[in-house]
Amino acid sequence: MKGTRFSEEQIIGVLREQEAGAKTEEVCRRHGISTATFYKWKSKYGGLEISDAKRLKGLEDENCKLKRLLAEAMLDNAALKDLLGKNV
Repeated sequence: MKGTRFSEEQIIGVLREQEAGAKTEEVCRRHGISTATFYKWKSKYGGLEISDAKRLKGLEDENCKLKRLLAEAMLDNAALKDLLGKNV
């Protein structure tokens, strides 16, 4: 997955600018993002504080690692079943 060039703190700052009264199109133009990106960020980070966003990022990273470990364990399990099936 492609990473973003904005950190969570910067994204929340952009959202706060718009909440403070600036027009969405102007905020998007100033930061070089599309309105679709802005609304995607708003759906994900809207109403979050910076500490909440950091916690969310940490949980997403941990979830990714756990999924990878589960996939590796399932592959190992399938390989062992294949080996045992051939020996019997």
